[in-house]
Amino acid sequence: MLKKERYNKVIDYFQEHMPVAETELHYTNPYELLVAVILSAQCTDKRVNMLTPAIFERYPKPEDMALATPEEIFELIRSCSYPNNKSKHLVGMAQMLIEDFKGVVPDDIKELQKLPGVGRKTANVIASVVYEKPAMAVDTHVFRVAARIGLTTNSKTPLDTEKQLVKYFPEELLPIAHHWLILHGRYVCIARKPKCTRCGLKAFCRYYEKEVYSEK
Repeated sequence: MLKKERYNKVIDYFQEHMPVAETELHYTNPYELLVAVILSAQCTDKRVNMLTPAIFERYPKPEDMALATPEEIFELIRSCSYPNNKSKHLVGMAQMLIEDFKGVVPDDIKELQKLPGVGRKTANVIASVVYEKPAMAVDTHVFRVAARIGLTTNSKTPLDTEKQLVKYFPEELLPIAHHWLILHGRYVCIARKPKCTRCGLKAFCRYYEKEVYSEK
């Protein structure tokens, strides 16, 4: 199957079966989403959503968090992965947001990556979700699912996966395509034992064809 044909089938499937796909992180403004995405690195959205209400209550604006100490933040996020680093990143992020960006979360991916704790994936999430820019954030789910289905070929890095997905997905679909792949990877195409029997993509999935169907 040609790659373009595979993309078309994937798009058709998700547009029919997942017309609404969005982040499962809870937030009400760009600052809150930025905090949540920084916390979500190697941590589940469910855990992050348990932590953020107390954080947002104590630090409702970046101006408030900029005055906090990493030790104070740590007490609120200690059950999250890597709380020491993330507490420092959050304080540093808030301070830079105030000092360099007048308290406004930037919409430019390069500018976003200047903020402590913000890598390319996080920057792409903010640009895509908040500002609806044609950006493709690649986390472990996207990296895995794209390779299994056959949307990417010989991809060794998240950046390589991002470049291939951006090349073949229509620009206007990139924001929702990011969530299609994440949610599919979270609930169906899971890492250790993908639920191929209930997957609507198996008819044109490279992994199913090679690893599952061939064994029958």
